[in-house]
Order: sequence, then C-alpha cells, then structure tokens
Amino acid sequence: MRRKASRTAGADEATIDMTSMLDVVFIMLIFFIVTTSFVKEAGIDVNRPTAASSDNKEKASILIAINELGDVWMDRRKVDVRSVRANIERMRAEMPEGSVVIQADKASKTGILVQVMDQVRLGGITNISVAGKVND
Repeated sequence: MRRKASRTAGADEATIDMTSMLDVVFIMLIFFIVTTSFVKEAGIDVNRPTAASSDNKEKASILIAINELGDVWMDRRKVDVRSVRANIERMRAEMPEGSVVIQADKASKTGILVQVMDQVRLGGITNISVAGKVND
C-alpha cells in the first residue's frame, strides 16, 4: 500500500506563533494595572484658603472634605461628625499606615474642623494635615 504524499511535505510553511505575543501583552497589562496610582477624592469641590507656607502631601490615603455649610464628606458620601471616628477606624483597618488630609472650605466654621480632627485622633490616626491652596 502506498501512501499519498501530502502537499506540504517538501515545502516549509512559515507560521507565526501568537502565544508568546499574547503572554507579553498580558504581562504588560498586569504591569500597568499594578503601577497605576488611584486618586481618592473626598466627594465634593472645596474652595480652600490660600497658604503661604504649605507642603505637598503626595500620599494621603484618607481625604475628608468640609464644605461651607459644615457638611462633612468622606468617600463621596456625606457623613455626620459623630460617625467620622467609625469611618476612620474602618479605613485604618484597610490602610494601617494611612494619613488624613482634611480639606476645609474657607467659609466653613473652625468648630466643625476641630470636631473632625478630634474624631480622627480618636480613630487612631495622629498624622493629620489641613489642605490649603498654594500661593502662586
């Protein structure tokens, strides 16, 4: 019995192996996802007062905003001043090395700011900063 020779028996056919290219694309995707910095926002825009002596806080993990009416915002939701401590304790469990930045509107009352700072300290975080605009 004679076997039939296949058509490509003598010819070298060039093929592209796509598996290594897909591996590279997936590795790059994972790299970009891991190295992306996620920006957290307090949830509202605050008209901050200007400050002549200010430092840039590059890594603030917990943001709290106080608007001109005295409303406190955390994680894009309005919270009561008395519940700031519980929210801080929950966020501190997620990020133990976290710091807090409070963005207070320049028309807000200082009493609300002091109450929020007290609640943050009672929540276990001592690294607290108050945000202001840099004088340009």
